[in-house]
Amino acid sequence: MRFVDSELDLHGLTVDEALPKLNDYLYQGFMSGMTKVCINHGRGSGALKQAVHRELKHHSLVKSFRSGGYGEGGEGVTIVELAEH
Repeated sequence: MRFVDSELDLHGLTVDEALPKLNDYLYQGFMSGMTKVCINHGRGSGALKQAVHRELKHHSLVKSFRSGGYGEGGEGVTIVELAEH
């Protein structure tokens, strides 16, 4: 089994660069048996966060997601609960 970090850093990427990385990361996390991951998209203009949330909303490997809370990175991150095997 390949090690998959619990956080994906998309900070500073464009939407076109970030979405393929997000999809690959979600697949690798799911295949590694992870149940929860953190996506770091940063705060910025909010365009990357919106694109990430749009993608997560319809992704078959995503059970649920939410913005980070206090001590998790706040609005700069999204916490994703992956679907069960």
